[in-house]
Amino acid sequence: MERSIVHMDLDTFFVSCERLNNSELNGIPLIIGGGDRGVVASCSYEARKFGVRSAMPIRMALKLCPDAKVIRGDHEMYSNLSHLVTEVIQSKVPVMEKASIDEFYLDLSGMDQFFGCYQWTTEIAAAVTKETGLPISFALSNNKTVSKIGSGESKPYGKLEIKPQNMQGFLNPLSIRKIPMVGNATFQLLSRIGIRTIHTLSEMPVLVLQQMIGKNGIELWKKANGIDENPVIPYSERKSISTERTFSNDTMDMVSLKGLISGMAEQLAYQLRKERWLTSTVTIKIRYSNFDTETKQCKVSYTSADHTLSRVALELFQKAYTRRMRLRLVGLRFTGLVHGNHQMDLFEDTEELMNLYQSMDYIKNRFGAQAVGRASGFDLENKNRLF
Repeated sequence: MERSIVHMDLDTFFVSCERLNNSELNGIPLIIGGGDRGVVASCSYEARKFGVRSAMPIRMALKLCPDAKVIRGDHEMYSNLSHLVTEVIQSKVPVMEKASIDEFYLDLSGMDQFFGCYQWTTEIAAAVTKETGLPISFALSNNKTVSKIGSGESKPYGKLEIKPQNMQGFLNPLSIRKIPMVGNATFQLLSRIGIRTIHTLSEMPVLVLQQMIGKNGIELWKKANGIDENPVIPYSERKSISTERTFSNDTMDMVSLKGLISGMAEQLAYQLRKERWLTSTVTIKIRYSNFDTETKQCKVSYTSADHTLSRVALELFQKAYTRRMRLRLVGLRFTGLVHGNHQMDLFEDTEELMNLYQSMDYIKNRFGAQAVGRASGFDLENKNRLF
């Protein structure tokens, strides 16, 4: 059976949320992000005309577009609207994967004989806009890669169907940057030997790509040729990752306890990034020496940033620990997970901090998760990790 895979993408999601809340922002160049040393989390199409892009330092964005209005952003509003869009889509399709806060994959395979997949997707997109006020684009093809590229090409407010017989013709003239797995390093490597379009890449001998890039070379060649067998993974809010520590001796050493919680948050956040997850809920659990147990929970905007999650975890610990009594257990859990590449909290992180995360993750990937970390997570006297 021919697969029917849709990629739906909310157009300039953060910008659209802000304009939904304040119509005076319509039609003006808009940048969502942190302060002067922060980076652009999202920007309007009016700002993009000046060369402004996501993840660009805000100071550079304002040089390109001095008249742009900068808004710090409302995490809670974005998360709530994302959940609302999720509910609308999930109620209308058999299989949905939430790829990030503003991206969704739908598997409509076999449904064309009843409804017509393109028409059905058009109606779903219309329902999202009607019920949430947010614009959304989509593309329909027989695999995830082509549909994701297609939705990007159809923006803004676009809808596109790419039939199998037209797939290579659609892909060929596009830049290799359009392929989701091509980062800047891979682009520069391939550009040096004259590979800049998907057409050129698709005609490269697969063994040559494998020698140049490693095991990802085969996958890259497949994507350039419109081949992607990856399934749509059903979305579930119940997924979580967690850890806890039961002490051999009950303790109320606040310095060690806070260091332990920071270390837990750091390790779980690294696991999120490594497995391409973002979390929206943090839960802390403590158990006193008399076995009484307390938990505190907090919603956050989707993130996988150590410092954000560590700060929230410590705040929850302060609220949960209300007695002058020793503790026998501390636990930390992240829930409400969605897949996503948005690994940084772009509202708060500076360019320098983002570079630091990338460097730390590189070291951990190469030498192990315990190879580097914040000093608060180490027992400096014994030179061991607290977690």
